Amino acid sequence: MNLCRSGRAGSFVSLFCTFLFFCCPVSWAAVTTTPLNLVPNTSLRNELQHAITKGAGWLLQSQNTNGWWSTPDHPAITSLALIALSSQKDRLSDPRTKKAIQLGYKFLKSCEQPNGGIYQKELPSYNTAISLMALVAGQRAEDQGAIVNARKFLIGLQAQYNVTGGTNNTFSGGMGYGNGDKTPDLSNTLVVLEALRFSKRALADKNIPAGGDLDWAAAVAFVQKCQNLPSHNTEPWVSGDPQNSGGFIYTPGISKAGETNLANGRVALRSYGSMTYAGLISYIYADLKPSDPRVTAAFNWLKDNYTLTENPGMGAQGLYYYYHLMTKALTLHGADFFKTRDGRTIHWREETSLHLINLQHPDGSWANENGRWFEKDAVLVTSYSLMALEMIMPKL
Repeated sequence: MNLCRSGRAGSFVSLFCTFLFFCCPVSWAAVTTTPLNLVPNTSLRNELQHAITKGAGWLLQSQNTNGWWSTPDHPAITSLALIALSSQKDRLSDPRTKKAIQLGYKFLKSCEQPNGGIYQKELPSYNTAISLMALVAGQRAEDQGAIVNARKFLIGLQAQYNVTGGTNNTFSGGMGYGNGDKTPDLSNTLVVLEALRFSKRALADKNIPAGGDLDWAAAVAFVQKCQNLPSHNTEPWVSGDPQNSGGFIYTPGISKAGETNLANGRVALRSYGSMTYAGLISYIYADLKPSDPRVTAAFNWLKDNYTLTENPGMGAQGLYYYYHLMTKALTLHGADFFKTRDGRTIHWREETSLHLINLQHPDGSWANENGRWFEKDAVLVTSYSLMALEMIMPKL
């Protein structure tokens, strides 16, 4: 794989006293014979801390007096802001930060539904999954009942067409938005996998029964059906051509990056960056081994298409979501650096840090000029950016 990483083999490491499970919940055995001696970059760490402090300050100023950020309609955005703030241990004793976090959780609690979901009217799966992760991050005893109920709600949304009598089993095991659009997709499936994985661990640490669990084998089968890998996916749109092989699309039959005409006359769907990182993370949460051909193919596609100037295949669309998933995936994967096909050595933590620092606005916020997937929303994008930088900081 030309992959170099540090660390030791294992499953989950402890949940830190904040939401640092975004950083390194999984560790794989090192596969390199020439380990890199990492030297702390003190200057860049100082710049990074300054950017994080400015970004957190902007978030604090942007909270509504009723506790929510950006909009009360989607508690997921408030949850992302809470996660970003809760990950900064040095700020948690600050009265202003503590008050903001308390108000934010009070708002989240007001969004609890009798069915266990945490949402208002729209996108119940997405809003509940992100809110569940925020509740886990808060480590508040009073939220344990809500965590259990939200888990049950999400598990109940898993698509099971083969069980309910439907004829299309392609989508079985996946998760959709949950109401108006129930068709499973890889993005929603990822956030649900993440929320269920870490909420179960958090409850286990306190000896609280987590209840049932997702059908993980079915979830993996769905994720696999989003991958351009003919050896493991027989869907008619799948291609093994070099530009797409190993990468992922949004949902079986639909790629937000469009389609491509192959030399043999077939039409294939194009792989793209953010969804390929989503697929890789999903495989890691499902405990696939690094040597698994599905994992290897995904990582090879990502290495071959590595860039910070765009979301590969999508340009500026979803760019900060791409940065967030890229940082999470490479951290989970354990990669300190990697080599591209043309021999370049990528020190991704340094490159990503510098890139995000340069993109930060003078007021401390981040925002995408391209509004696809709500990325003109500065709260959403600032939260993505802060979480990415907070994942990078411990090993910079």
